[in-house]
Amino acid sequence: MKCALNFVESDDDEELLFNIPFTGNVKLKGIILMGEDDETHPSEMRLYKNSPYMSFDDTERPPDQEFKLNRDTTGDLVYPVKVARFSSVNHLSIHISKNFGGSISKIYYIGLRGEWTEARRHEVTICTYEAAANPADHKIDLFTPQTQFIS
Repeated sequence: MKCALNFVESDDDEELLFNIPFTGNVKLKGIILMGEDDETHPSEMRLYKNSPYMSFDDTERPPDQEFKLNRDTTGDLVYPVKVARFSSVNHLSIHISKNFGGSISKIYYIGLRGEWTEARRHEVTICTYEAAANPADHKIDLFTPQTQFIS
């Protein structure tokens, strides 16, 4: 049961943009979106993965996945995402581009389903590779020439 006091609504038009950073890698499997049972409920949702600092200008590019939404006031609808495309997500942007005809959009709940794994960050390694060894770099003081005479 939703509380009428907890919601997010758009300012001037029906568009909303959520930028969600994760502390690890997420294998996203589904998304839930709850709204009001009226024209303010979103009708179209677009997902973008791994695009931090996304703005409304960036939503002009094609999304990684797009959904036509149904009205859901209880959170029963789970929209499955393309798991192969969303298998390693460290940042998710959700763009609500349309609603069912209202001047603003209203969202009560966004739920994400998936698996979280710890991000493995490889530190920068500074190393020098030699194409051919330079003998001057590898001096050996113990070298004693030996000569054998054959008679």
